[in-house]
Parts: sequence; C-alpha cells; structure tokens
Amino acid sequence: MKILRVNGLLLLILAVPGTIGSLLFANSTGAQMTPYGAQEMPPANNAARVQITEGPTLESFRNNEAIITWTSNNPGGTDEHFGIVSYGTDRNQLDQTAKSHIRLNRNHPFTVFRVRVEGLNPGTTYYYTVDSMGGDGKRDGVESTIYQFTTPADLPEP
Repeated sequence: MKILRVNGLLLLILAVPGTIGSLLFANSTGAQMTPYGAQEMPPANNAARVQITEGPTLESFRNNEAIITWTSNNPGGTDEHFGIVSYGTDRNQLDQTAKSHIRLNRNHPFTVFRVRVEGLNPGTTYYYTVDSMGGDGKRDGVESTIYQFTTPADLPEP
C-alpha cells in the first residue's frame, strides 16, 4: 500500500494480487474532481437553432401517467437540462407543466428527452407541446406544435 499526494489529493494505492492497482480517494470531493479541477466545465456553445428531429410521441401510458418522448439536435448550454411538457384538456389553455431532468452529452449531436406526465384522468383528451431548458432556466426555444392523446376510459388500478 502506498499513499501519494497528487494535486493536493491524497491517493491510496492498494496492491491486490492479480490486479495492476486500485485507487481510493481520501475524500468524496477528490473522487468527483475532473482533471480540470473541482469546478465544472463551462457551458457548451448554444446551438444556433434547436429543432425537434423526431416526435414528440406518446411512448407509453400506464395507470394514470404518460411518457412523452422526442429527439432534438443537441441544444448546448448547461449540461443540466430539462424536458418540458405543457399540457391541458383545452388546446388553448395548456396550463399544466411536467418536466424531467436530463444531463446532456456534449459528444452526441442529438438529445432524447423523456417526460413523465402524472395524474391523468380516464377517458380524457389531453393537448400538449414540448420544449426544453437549461439548468439556468433559459428555454431552448424548441417549442413544438400542439399534439394530443386520449387516455383509456377505464384505467386499471395502480
């Protein structure tokens, strides 16, 4: 066993038979650091225009919840992002919102968003649009046209 100090971190190197070596960090902060330091990388450049390339579609419906999914080009900006579904029973008043967290992969040219919409009523038509936003609260401006789905009249018990 060896203890090394690298960039202010204490590293514990264990010699385990049959392995080349293992690293243990002296604290959880050390385990989370990138080679660039404890700070996150700066936000990626925003896409010139974010647009939906596939969907949105109703991926699934179970009990009283639906999952809406769509794909867009990678919006850039902050890695922390949210898919947003604005919905309601009146196509002119989409006053309810569901959102789901996602972490962008800077190396992918596209992003798949999946949002769970809960608390839906049986036998009801819902209208919805989708958009996305960064963790800083800034919308990506990809808002879709209005789509719809109707829940089954008899929902099975959860």
